[in-house]
Amino acid sequence: MTRRITRVLGALAAAGTLALTAGCGSAQPASSGTASSEAGFPRTIATAKGDVAIPKKPARVVVLDTAELDSVTLLGITPVGAIPPHLSDGSSFPSYLKDKLKGTVDVGTSAEPKLDLIASLKPDLILSNKVRHDKIYDQLSRIAPTVLTETTGQPWKANLAVHAKAVGREQDAAAELSRYEARAKKVGAEIVAGNGGTAPTVSVTRFMAGKIRMYQKANFSGVILADMGLARPASQSADKFDNEISPELIDKADADALFLTTAVSPDKTQQQAVQASPLWAQMGAVKNHKVFPVKDEIWMSGISVQAANLVLDDLATAFGVAPHRA
Repeated sequence: MTRRITRVLGALAAAGTLALTAGCGSAQPASSGTASSEAGFPRTIATAKGDVAIPKKPARVVVLDTAELDSVTLLGITPVGAIPPHLSDGSSFPSYLKDKLKGTVDVGTSAEPKLDLIASLKPDLILSNKVRHDKIYDQLSRIAPTVLTETTGQPWKANLAVHAKAVGREQDAAAELSRYEARAKKVGAEIVAGNGGTAPTVSVTRFMAGKIRMYQKANFSGVILADMGLARPASQSADKFDNEISPELIDKADADALFLTTAVSPDKTQQQAVQASPLWAQMGAVKNHKVFPVKDEIWMSGISVQAANLVLDDLATAFGVAPHRA
C-alpha cells in the first residue's frame, strides 16, 4: 500500500514540475482548469483500507479531519460538511480557512462525527484517515465512497496526493506543492544566511491539558523545518513524533528560536506556571526574546500546503527575512 501511494506522489511531483515550467506562477488555489477537465471517472484509487471505487467526479465532499480540510480547500473545493480542529473547543472551523467554508456544515467532533447528518448531506466522497476514523469506516463507506489515509502528520505530502487523486485534481495539487517547496527553500536559505551561514536551531513545543510536548522530526512541522534546511536542538532531533516532558524539564525545549503553541485554553495547561518559573527565565530563547507564540490550528492541525505556507510566514517574520510570497 505504501509503495502505491508513493508512486502516486511521484507522479504528482512530476506533474507539478511541468506546471511550473509552463509558467504557472499563481499562489492562489485553482478552483478549476485543465487538471479538473482531464480527470477520468469512474476511477479506483489505493487507500489505507484497500482499493476504493469512485464512480463520478466528486461534487459533494465531506471531510472529517483538518489535513483533508486544508487539502480540498487548497484545490478549490468547498466541502458540504466538515469537523472543527481535533483539539478545538468544537465550535469553529480553522480561522485561516473561514473564507473558504461558507455554507459548510459542522458535522460534529473528530471523536463523534454525526453520521445521520453526514448522510443527509448526500456526499459523493468522504475523506479522513485511519487514526481518527478507522473504527467507523464501514458505516462511513455505506454513506459514500470513503478514502482514508493511514495516518496524519508526517506523510502530509503523500496524503495530499491521495486527496487530489480522489477529487481528480492531481495537477493542481502538484503545482501547489512545488510552489510551497520552492518557497521553503528560499525562506530557509535566507534564515541560514542571516545566521552567519549556520542553520539556527528551532524548537517546537506545545502545551496541552496535563502535558507538555516537544515535537521531534516525524511530524508536520518537522517536515517543514527539514524542507527549509533548519536545525533542531538535540532534544528534538529524533526521527519520531514527540517527547513528553514535565515542567521540571522545560529547559530541554530551549533553542535559538522557540515556537510555542497551546492546544487548549492556557488555564487548562501548565503554561502559566511554567512561564513564571525560574527555569523558564534562564532559557536562552527567553533571555534573547526569541520565544514566538504561534497558532495551534496552523502548526499542529493544518497539516497540508495552506497551513505549511502560514508556518513559513511565521518563521520568516520571527527571523526577519523576506516571506517570498508570490
